[in-house]
Amino acid sequence: MTDFIEGESRSQTTLFPESLDDYIADDSAVRVIDVFIDELDLGELGFKADPEARGRPAYHPATMLKLYVYGYLNKIQSTRRLEQEANRNVELMWLTKRLAPDFKTIADFSKNNGKAIRQVCAEFVLLCKQLELFSDSMVAIDGSKFKAVNSRDKNYTPAKLKRRLAEVERSISGYLVKLERADLGQSGSGDSRVEHLQEKIKSMKKEMRRLKKCQAELEKTPEGQVSVTDPDSRSMKTRGSGIVGYNVQAAVECRNHFIIGHEVINEGSDRHQLAPMAKQVKEIMEVESLQVLADRGYFEGNGILECEEAGIEPLVPKPETSPSKAENRFSKEDFVYVEDLDVYRCPAGEHLEYRFTSMEKGKDQRIYWATVCGSCSIKAKCTTGKERRVRRWEHEEVLERMQDRLDESPKAMRIRRQTVEHPFGTLKAWMGHTHFQMKTLKHVRTEMSLHILAYNMRRVMNIMGVKPLLEAMRA
Repeated sequence: MTDFIEGESRSQTTLFPESLDDYIADDSAVRVIDVFIDELDLGELGFKADPEARGRPAYHPATMLKLYVYGYLNKIQSTRRLEQEANRNVELMWLTKRLAPDFKTIADFSKNNGKAIRQVCAEFVLLCKQLELFSDSMVAIDGSKFKAVNSRDKNYTPAKLKRRLAEVERSISGYLVKLERADLGQSGSGDSRVEHLQEKIKSMKKEMRRLKKCQAELEKTPEGQVSVTDPDSRSMKTRGSGIVGYNVQAAVECRNHFIIGHEVINEGSDRHQLAPMAKQVKEIMEVESLQVLADRGYFEGNGILECEEAGIEPLVPKPETSPSKAENRFSKEDFVYVEDLDVYRCPAGEHLEYRFTSMEKGKDQRIYWATVCGSCSIKAKCTTGKERRVRRWEHEEVLERMQDRLDESPKAMRIRRQTVEHPFGTLKAWMGHTHFQMKTLKHVRTEMSLHILAYNMRRVMNIMGVKPLLEAMRA
């Protein structure tokens, strides 16, 4: 018979180590959490811990913060699970000095100290900067949709609410017809059926009142939708489907893939997020110039102009929104702007001259066209109208400079994908590919800050090692 490794007898007397510290390895991640939080000035960061109403002393903010950071670093986000782990996990016993708060106390700590917790995430980013772990020249920005506690069935738009009201009305009408039939001289088992139908009608009428209440709230909201469970969550389009959730923005540096800046918003579009995210990163990194990579969803003229004015070089591909190429006609890129003459030269060699300026979508657009389009031999490949008109934004040179940079950096978008998309996949995997634990935008931002703090902490330990990191923090 094959020999196996045998364990010890459960009744065997064991001599345990003299101290709890002997159970924790010198290169354990829990030691990094302990040193990092002990080095923080929690009072200056804004943490508060008020004694309970009955006069019992409160837990120290450092203890509660260590508990949270350990949980998110080890994929334990539930406050009930954190309570369980505090009572049985040797590392947590060491970290909290055998203190085991209940789940309600743990949950209240994050609710009452959200802003301070987000600041702790920023403090760790500054630590990474001091350790010279960032590249000084380039970051990639992207957004990803994360599910909220709110389900799609509990999110209403005017069209969805209208359909749901119609469905409830049809159900009530159907039940009333069935109830009328059941009342036609039936007895015995028919009595229970009548009672069942009456309960159904009562339930549907209750649902109708709830939907009417949602309709009244919907009329007051400018966004055109209402979420019942998490009022701040919004229905957003994703690839292939849609979710009710939040849009998480992240700026990731391109050398070691640390998340330098982040934000959580409840707008589905990334269109207006380029400048705010880029300027946040530039302020954190304290550099004079910065290159920012982003996908087509961030292309917006005013945002790109704002970046350039702040000393930031954006590289954002222009989306192809014109139907010309799809219809096998010349696009705007086929018309060359001649700056000295302030004209566009068309593929036929003619000049499109400036005619007037028009305000379109909040931008001053200069309109150019030629008077010879009607007799042009290739007009069918250019336009179906009387003449081909080309619009030029008053700051079009900003977009042209950016396109030149993109042409000089053909691998820029590949670098962007390799840099920023992996952290989002990692964060979602750590969350278990499920929704946020917290509700409302304020608390969701706190939760995401904890996730990103744990992500950055894990990255530093993987790159430097635990012992060198501990030495650097203590220096």
